[in-house]
Amino acid sequence: MQEVWSAPVRYIECDQQGIAFNSHYLAWCDEAVSGWLAVRGTPYESVLERGLDTRVVGSELAWSAPARWGDAVTVDAECARVGTSSFAVRFHVRVADRLCCTVTTTYVLVDSAGPTPVPDDLRAAWLDQTAG
Repeated sequence: MQEVWSAPVRYIECDQQGIAFNSHYLAWCDEAVSGWLAVRGTPYESVLERGLDTRVVGSELAWSAPARWGDAVTVDAECARVGTSSFAVRFHVRVADRLCCTVTTTYVLVDSAGPTPVPDDLRAAWLDQTAG
């Protein structure tokens, strides 16, 4: 699993106790997926240039510890699976060595007509655990 995004937890992202609101974990992972695509050698811009795009169809979150105001959160990512037209990325949101949340987001690859099969070169890049 590779680090693909990091930022401090901002005051606006927290409740009155200084704990990050749950919805921000999805925003952080949304930021991180672009980094994950880039380290796989398939930057988002290059996917778009091929006439393809991604749509989120589901996310599953499991919290294990809070991120707090002022913490630096880091998001690590890896491919969880690649199907016919979908793929899933598993994110670990952490503060230093403390795991805060695991998020698995499933995306569908689409073209102008709708869902489309994942091309072989993208499949290989996303599944390659040695890349990056």
